[in-house]
Amino acid sequence: MKFSFNPDDLATSLAALDSTAVAANAIALQQIAAPTFAEAPRAAEMHKRFSALGLADVSIDAIGNVLARLPGASATPVLVSAHLDSVFEGATDLTLRRDGCRITGPGIGDNALGLAGLLELARVLQCAKMQLPGDLWLAANVGEEGLGDLRGMRQLHARFGSQAIATIVLEGAAYGRVIHRAVGARRFRISAQTAGGHSWNDAGLPSAIHELVRCAGQLMQMQLSTEPLVTLNIGRISGGTSINSIAGHAQLELDLRSEDSALLENAALQAEAIISSMPAKSGVKLTCEECGNRPTGAIAAHHPLPQLALVALKHVGHAGGQLSASSTDANIPLSAGCAAVCIGLCSGGNAHRMEEFIDTSTLAAGLAQLLLVVRGAFDIPVHQAA
Repeated sequence: MKFSFNPDDLATSLAALDSTAVAANAIALQQIAAPTFAEAPRAAEMHKRFSALGLADVSIDAIGNVLARLPGASATPVLVSAHLDSVFEGATDLTLRRDGCRITGPGIGDNALGLAGLLELARVLQCAKMQLPGDLWLAANVGEEGLGDLRGMRQLHARFGSQAIATIVLEGAAYGRVIHRAVGARRFRISAQTAGGHSWNDAGLPSAIHELVRCAGQLMQMQLSTEPLVTLNIGRISGGTSINSIAGHAQLELDLRSEDSALLENAALQAEAIISSMPAKSGVKLTCEECGNRPTGAIAAHHPLPQLALVALKHVGHAGGQLSASSTDANIPLSAGCAAVCIGLCSGGNAHRMEEFIDTSTLAAGLAQLLLVVRGAFDIPVHQAA
């Protein structure tokens, strides 16, 4: 696929990119706690910054997504998004450490840097006075992580849907990857209720935690496919009152994942069958509810959008770009057969850990790739946008 950039426009835009400022903006945004379902303070900051850039139609929608528009000509619009939320709780120590090009701290790459990249994209296009073929919509969306269940992107897709020729999702620390396949997830919350009691005086009464541990043991024995891969993870167990109390309540959260929708459904049915077949005991109430359903989906490797992202990577000096699968906001448009990719802005690691880090030595190249992909996306033939 060929770029249709005017060489003068390309040179001006690339020269205007400021990776130092992007890193500084990422740090500032990372310092604003934004756990899933509590993104409002960070959303307010993004609204303020979008407004300061002079973008059109800056708003916060009914569920907390922040939107802005860079007006273009009459071509089909492009949507670029980055999620606001972090996996870390509001009381998490957000202190950062810097060591040369390495910045370490919870949420810096996932996804404070993605948000900073969204702002830089808008700033550069404004500074270069580039006339885009169509409107560019920018969205800082809620609910990508955990039990957010991609609710922010679901809302964006309901609004834009196939009206956007392409959806480009930004994750801070995924430079070199072009995610065009969606790993689906089925998530369940299994709860146990008992009367509880004293560990000595009421010895022998059923314990909610003991029942869940038995259930977890059965779940861990499930026979899952390795090709295509299906994974199982019990991500959280909570409950009980104290070490010397028989637990009266407990719950666990189960995450099943696969690219293959049929295998994922089969794994979910297996899990539900195990839970429903647990031996009934007097005084024990065991319940299961689905708490997340991320759909699978993909566009072909030869589709113009992932190919554009690979060409852009090569253009900025990264010849080893990889087409890959992951679970991101792109799941929603991909599941609907729409053109979407997720790309990263720099290298990094330890996602979802306190020691999460980014390496800003690749940031300039990642920002350049983003600029090329966004501009090139307008040239995808409309009939190939699905």
